[in-house]
Amino acid sequence: MNLGKETEMLEFKKTTGEIREAMVSIAAILNKHGVGTIYFGVKPNGDVIGQDVSESSLRDVSRAVYESIKPQIYPVIKEEILDDRSTIKVEFSGENTPYSAAGRYYLRTADEDREVTPEELKAFFGVNKYREKWEKEKSESTEKQIDHASMKKFWENAIAAGRLPEGRYTCPIILKRFGLINNGFLTKAGEALFGNNHPISLKAGIFATDEKLTILDMQFYEDNIFNLLKIAEDYILKNIHWKIEIIEMERTETPEIPVAVIREVLANSFAHAMYAGRTSHEICIHPGKITIYNPGEFASRHKPEEYIKKNIESEIRNPTISKVLFLNKSIEKFGSGFKRIDSLCKDSGISYSYVNDSNGFKFVLNRNAITADATVETTTYAAIKKLNDTEKTILELLKYKPNSSREDLAEKTSKTVRTIQRALNTLKDQGLIEREGAKQNSFWKVKKN
Repeated sequence: MNLGKETEMLEFKKTTGEIREAMVSIAAILNKHGVGTIYFGVKPNGDVIGQDVSESSLRDVSRAVYESIKPQIYPVIKEEILDDRSTIKVEFSGENTPYSAAGRYYLRTADEDREVTPEELKAFFGVNKYREKWEKEKSESTEKQIDHASMKKFWENAIAAGRLPEGRYTCPIILKRFGLINNGFLTKAGEALFGNNHPISLKAGIFATDEKLTILDMQFYEDNIFNLLKIAEDYILKNIHWKIEIIEMERTETPEIPVAVIREVLANSFAHAMYAGRTSHEICIHPGKITIYNPGEFASRHKPEEYIKKNIESEIRNPTISKVLFLNKSIEKFGSGFKRIDSLCKDSGISYSYVNDSNGFKFVLNRNAITADATVETTTYAAIKKLNDTEKTILELLKYKPNSSREDLAEKTSKTVRTIQRALNTLKDQGLIEREGAKQNSFWKVKKN
């Protein structure tokens, strides 16, 4: 039997003769993720070889954890039979990072444990300072005020991804396991992740130009992080363009921006935001770009491009939220977000940029000039380039709402009806639009060649 590869949350030891190394792994995993599992009786490649298990060997593991790991944790240590072979399974969790093993501090990177430097340890305590200020605070929501459906979906996703051990979970078990309750109340992190009182806000809009001048659509959502991630993804995918191809009689649809890029940017935005009060995130869809904003500047002393070029340990602003999103597989791997986004964008020919200041962090995905107008993919783009700003704005408005009247367009653009009529005449003369339908039910059709 093979249990697969070791991960950042799963470690294998051949026997309890490697007990000291196992304690290092426990501390490293706790400091990175706060929860993990170790098996004794399994090779590093995942092959189950088994080992002798007795009351004495179980006590030895328990004693080693008690004597080595500080602050104290209370793991579940038991014999587990795998393919008729005995193993010792240790499941552990803790919220009081940083943890040490025999007085030394470690961090988990992939399947390896690395001793941290004094500078990294100092940064770790800095993270804890923020954590104590917000994530662990009691919210005003009781432990009953949770969205049961989203929490159940979370543990189903985490089990399916292999990031949470299989078992019977309930909402109280999840709340306790991940430190999301405090004396009968949800913590601030618990409320933000799974609260049913709509703790987080999201504003999503579509604009006629690359400036925030003419609004085509504006929506406001209030929900928990888990649900807002899905809402935000759906809003973007609904309002970008898709390439449709027929290959061997099969219809395939490909979004102009890969779904993986959208998910990664959104997950990192919600994971690393500065939460205080009713935090508002923002998505803006423009003809030439999509911006995704989160309050709070970039949560690291390093620049984003350093995470692309180097292997730098992530500095996590919201460890509990980040851990839950990692287990849910919204985040693929800590510290790899920018590296993944950069790789995915390069593969798809998409350019991007970011704006980082004290007000917040904004990620900008640039839309390709042709695919951004896929609904009129055969339009003469040379003609569009000759249009003035008002004419371009009106063209975008008509794509979004073809039955707009001159008065509607004038109100949207803050122009006079006469100016709108001149712009419509230009668009008609350029062959970009034409009027269709009966007089009472006519509309503007954005033409194709």
